[in-house]
Amino acid sequence: MEIVLLVAIIGIAWFWLDSLHARELAVAAGKRAAEQYGLQFLDETVANSRLWAARDDNGQLRLQRTYRFEVSDTGAERLACSVTLLGDKVEKLDMPPYRDNVVQLF
Repeated sequence: MEIVLLVAIIGIAWFWLDSLHARELAVAAGKRAAEQYGLQFLDETVANSRLWAARDDNGQLRLQRTYRFEVSDTGAERLACSVTLLGDKVEKLDMPPYRDNVVQLF
């Protein structure tokens, strides 16, 4: 029984540390994207919105996490964005169109 408890504690500790590392990667990706487009990365934080298992390009099972964060182009309005990590790699970054990156037709 003690071995099962020890394995469970080690598994929980690994998951917690891995989640902290993934969160740091998501914050860095959000900041880079905001800087690239001249936006403000609001609140200097991300929030985990989804966690599931997925396979990478090599067929290995990895944790896939989606984090939500907000940016602003004017400082007054907030634009909801997300970054998806597969393991420790950024898989997808979603940013909505905003006033400065939309082409005016008329």
